[in-house]
Order: sequence, then structure tokens, then C-alpha cells
Amino acid sequence: MRGLALIQGDPTLSISPRSCWFATRTPDGPGTLRLVLGGDELSFEAYGPGADWLLARADAIAGLRDDVTGFAELSRQHPLVARLAREHAGLRIGATGRVFHHLVPAILGQKVTGKEAHHGYVRMLRKFSQPAPGPREGLLLPPEPEVVAATPYWAFHPLGIEQKRAETLRRAAARAAALERSADAAACTARLVSIPGIGPWTAAEVTRAVYGDADAVSVGDYNIKNNVAFALTGAARGTDEHMLELLAPFAPHRGRVCALIAAAGIGAPRFGPRMPVRSFARF
Repeated sequence: MRGLALIQGDPTLSISPRSCWFATRTPDGPGTLRLVLGGDELSFEAYGPGADWLLARADAIAGLRDDVTGFAELSRQHPLVARLAREHAGLRIGATGRVFHHLVPAILGQKVTGKEAHHGYVRMLRKFSQPAPGPREGLLLPPEPEVVAATPYWAFHPLGIEQKRAETLRRAAARAAALERSADAAACTARLVSIPGIGPWTAAEVTRAVYGDADAVSVGDYNIKNNVAFALTGAARGTDEHMLELLAPFAPHRGRVCALIAAAGIGAPRFGPRMPVRSFARF
């Protein structure tokens, strides 16, 4: 379930070791899903007009439809991947089926620090969204695409979102209905990258969460290429091209390998200054 949060501290999610709350806008209206792990059993509850829709795909959201067929054999091509596959055998990739929900935090996470992305996302939800249905206090719904599309770019500046990302958000919101109709990850990726301001990184972040795409690799990420290179070769730095070469033997589970590396907390050594935290709120 943690893979559904594209930004740390996502107000549409609340995750604890034994339970998870997920609020979204379904085709039937707003809804909140609660997943509770009791022993070896996972139970579901839902609230709001979208409750039935969420219950019908609760197992997919929890990652229970994630197909790991063939990965055990593929993982044996590298000793570390094989070990991680054993140690994190329960890792599953969820699939929410809601494109615009995850597209908003993915766009806000483009080329900025995690803190910038978090602050902009929280401020945006507080301005444009509403509390989620159900008893969980503090849980917010994602914004409505129609509202985002109709908002001028300069209204996002006080939220800490500069014109480039604001315009990308507005363009994506205008195309939200078509994006939601995408049949699969490949079709959604093609539609996403046709929108100016959206590239392979954003598309991979979205399709992984929406469709449970186990092969989605976030090309262009500041850290993932280094973490993969370090985990699989010991090199402190890597390139996107080298990362894709290293992951190629694991297709169609390349993204799963990245998820395992992240779950194990394996990260490349950090050198030099960190990316500065900027604020556009006063611009």
C-alpha cells in the first residue's frame, strides 16, 4: 500500500502497520476504503457514494491481484535480487484504477525536493478539496479535475506551485476524462506523454499506482538510477541508460526490482550539496 503514496505524507492516505485508509473520487462519487489486517486475513470497509466501487476492487488496491508469475525465476539472475525477493516475498503492487488522483502528486513531484512537493500538494488539497467520507479525521479527497482545469495558473503560486507545474496540472485536468478511460498502462502512458509537461518519469509513477504496473521504471528520477546501480553493481553513481541495461533481464518486473531495492532501504552514497528547497508562494 505504501507504493500508492507518490508524495510522502499524502493526505488521501493514512497507513499504519495493520491498517490503511484510502480516499478517492470514484466513478460513483467520493469514497473511502479502509483495509484492516487481522492475523492472516484482510478485511475491507468503505464509506460514501463510492463505497461499492471501492469494495469491488479493494483486493486490487491492496495488491492482491498483483501477478508475480515468473519473478522467482527471474530474480535468480542476480544474488541480491534473489535474496530481496525471498526477504520481501509479501511485497505487492496495488492498483487503484484512478488516474487523476495519482497524476496530481506526480506532477507536483517533478524536478523539486520532496518537501516542496509535499507542501504544494497539502496546500492544494486544502484549497481545492474536501474531507473524505467516513470516520477517519484529517483524510482528504483528491481535487476535482474540473476545478483544477478552471483555475488560472497564478492562483497556484500562493500554494508554492510555479507556472510550469501549474500549467501542466491544468492541461492534465482538462484531459482527465480521457485518461481515466485508458484500457491499460500502455494506453495510459501514450496519453500521458502526449500532454506537454508530462514525460516518462511522471507516466511511470502514475501507471505503477493506477494499474499495478510491475514493469514501470521511473526514468529521470534523481535517485533511483543511482540506487539501482549501487545495489546491482556497487557503483556509487549510475545513469538512466545504465539502469535500464541492468534491469532489462528482469522484464516484465523491472519496477518490482526497484520496489524491492527501496523496501530494503538500499541507497547509493550521497555526495555534495543537496537540492535546495525553494518557495514560490511569495512570487
